[in-house]
Amino acid sequence: MTTTTDPQLREEMIATVRKFVARDVVPVANDLEHADEYPADIVAAMKDLGLFGITIPEEYGGLGLDLLTYIGVVEELAYGWMSLSGVVNTHTMCATLINTYGSEDQKQRWLPQMASGARRGALSLSEPDAGTDTRNISCRATRDGDEWIVNGTKAWVTNGERAGIVALAARTDEGISAFIVEKEPGPAFGGLSVSKNVGKLGYRGIETVEMAYVDHRLPAGSLIGTPGRGLAHILSVLEVGRINIAARAVGVARAAFDAALTYAQQRHTMGKPIAQHQAIQMKLADMATRLEAARLLTVAAAEKRQAGQRTDLEAGMAKLFASETALELATEAMRIHGGVGYTTELPVERYYRDAPLMIIGEGTNEIQRLVIARALLARAQEGH
Repeated sequence: MTTTTDPQLREEMIATVRKFVARDVVPVANDLEHADEYPADIVAAMKDLGLFGITIPEEYGGLGLDLLTYIGVVEELAYGWMSLSGVVNTHTMCATLINTYGSEDQKQRWLPQMASGARRGALSLSEPDAGTDTRNISCRATRDGDEWIVNGTKAWVTNGERAGIVALAARTDEGISAFIVEKEPGPAFGGLSVSKNVGKLGYRGIETVEMAYVDHRLPAGSLIGTPGRGLAHILSVLEVGRINIAARAVGVARAAFDAALTYAQQRHTMGKPIAQHQAIQMKLADMATRLEAARLLTVAAAEKRQAGQRTDLEAGMAKLFASETALELATEAMRIHGGVGYTTELPVERYYRDAPLMIIGEGTNEIQRLVIARALLARAQEGH
């Protein structure tokens, strides 16, 4: 991503999404969350806003906006309801894979459908026995004339049931390769089926599924990028995913902080607002400082990625710090609210349930620390 959006246009886009979230998301998010109900009307409005094509180039029907605009939009969506940012994230990673490594024919075929939101994208990398250890992938694609035959099971596929285009990592004779799987929304298509919809602590209203491939046939043109280099292609795209996770975490952390700051001014004890008690002031000061640091790390990673530079270190740092910040601020917001923060009447408990996803998603924070350390050592050896 090397496109740079005019700052005024960026701010206008983010402001538009902020207004949309305040008007259409915040009033209904808690009800949808507790019902674990897919937000069909909200997703339709997101399509109308062009959010599914936000980073897709204009020549393929997208808005062609930059990564800084994208993370600003993601933060606003997560501020209102973190699940909505997941609807966009896996779609954007799938589109980024096609735009970065696809042929011109593949871009022309798939990106316009994704830009309009007519077909949503998903990313299918993990397996029941291959999460962090991606090199243990066992799902296999075997060449059969002009087709590939796919067999295996994929886990933790966000948007998997409703997606029309799935980026798939599968083992071939050359190594792990990347494919684009076209499907119709629903529980089954050809030899592909949604075998399990996973219940979750938070991140509700959006499906996370297992997908089973049994002799599922793909056209030869489904292979994307270089055979045997699919894992490298997808891991490169995951840098965008990690920056997205950081932006999501900033959104949740900001929502938790705003809720705590507002409540601290409204709730009175001992004859004055609790915001005037020194213990609460110290909490608010630490929360605001960590929130600002998380946002700056996220922006720095996005700026470097946008400039076309490698960002495994910066994306890892942003994802690690922002996600830990989201959990800490959600916890502190609950402490400041006291008993009412533990009830389902307020969204504070939702922030507390949503925050752990960012610690685990797109690579656990333990893995992020290893990625950061390895990048630091590599750069030290290079003399940087």
